[in-house]
Amino acid sequence: MLRALTGALRLPGPWSRPPTRGCASDAAAGDPEIQVRALAAADQGADLKEREQMSEAEVGVFIHRLRGLMNEIGPCPGPARASQAEPFFISTAAFPAPTIAAMDGFALGGGLELALACDLRVAAASSAVMGLIETTRGLLPGAGGTQRLPRCLGVALAKELIFTGRRLSGAQAQALGLVNHAVAPNEEGDAAYHRALALAQEILPQAPIAVRLGKVAIDRGIEVDIASGMAIEGICYAQNIPTRDRLEGMAAFREKRPPQFLGE
Repeated sequence: MLRALTGALRLPGPWSRPPTRGCASDAAAGDPEIQVRALAAADQGADLKEREQMSEAEVGVFIHRLRGLMNEIGPCPGPARASQAEPFFISTAAFPAPTIAAMDGFALGGGLELALACDLRVAAASSAVMGLIETTRGLLPGAGGTQRLPRCLGVALAKELIFTGRRLSGAQAQALGLVNHAVAPNEEGDAAYHRALALAQEILPQAPIAVRLGKVAIDRGIEVDIASGMAIEGICYAQNIPTRDRLEGMAAFREKRPPQFLGE
């Protein structure tokens, strides 16, 4: 279930593009109203029974679309990669808001790859089970797992987890740094989602433009050397200088009051 603080988007089945239902705004992800998104779902992963019936060509199309979904919510790619994305999916550049994955149950294979495409991750300490288990099924991660997991945990640990296909609890994942928070599960089975929502509420009052530019600076800067990364940060900083939110933040500090950011 993909929910925004301004409404809700639902995933009706594994890896389908979510239609909008009951949203306060049904605009594209670039809509300035959508400042944070929390992604929560029941047990997620590719349907291996369905995959078994696919031809090699169909598998290729499936993976291509799956990568498109990951890129839709993941870090912004450069123009070359964005132009290669299937038109079925919106450009990643149109989804600049922070994303939070909430895992209360199983997130195996593609389910974890989907979580890795998010900016932040929250899991139920004992009921969440996650892992890139593809090697135990004669496969390898094909929707960004081999690229995003090393960037998250480091090369050696990512190799160990992928080579072994090991499954982790939410508590174990937090100890490794794979998730930001691990919470005790509740009877409703949505403890991680509620923690993700609380985290989103913590982000929401902050200056939207500054948050989005911070995301761009981190996502682009992590891919290059430190000097180039500092240059990217400088470009993002310069873009924030003319905003009304920056002036509001300064005024609020001077007047000793909470700022009222407008995203302008």
